Amino acid sequence: MLKKGTKLNSILTGSCPKCQEENMYVEKNPYKMGYLFKMHQDCSHCKLHYQIEPSFFYGAMYVSYAVGIAFAVAAFIISFVFLGSSLLTAFIAIVVTSIVFFPVIIRVSRNIWINFFIDYDNDWKNNLGNPKKKK
Repeated sequence: MLKKGTKLNSILTGSCPKCQEENMYVEKNPYKMGYLFKMHQDCSHCKLHYQIEPSFFYGAMYVSYAVGIAFAVAAFIISFVFLGSSLLTAFIAIVVTSIVFFPVIIRVSRNIWINFFIDYDNDWKNNLGNPKKKK
């Protein structure tokens, strides 16, 4: 399922979108709140600079909204439709889910955002000296 070279692999594992050899984050666990936003500056393998431009990851807020809605809808469907709870209980389930999965939503949103702009390069080792080289 998470085959190296796929966008899904990079998004779900938080690995470098270009080489998928290392994690982009200083701390892999998103629940260590002091390290939630701390990322390496560059990939130690392919030398990709993660902060493509100043404030690059502000765009991830739009993705975060969509991912948060997806989590909320999933919580509603599970609690209201499958478990048959009341609307108030379903609302509480949405709030609790949003709070509990907040760090995961932020990380996944950043991963999705950078994967919009950077593609996997199977030949990244040969392109280290010449970043403009095309296939």
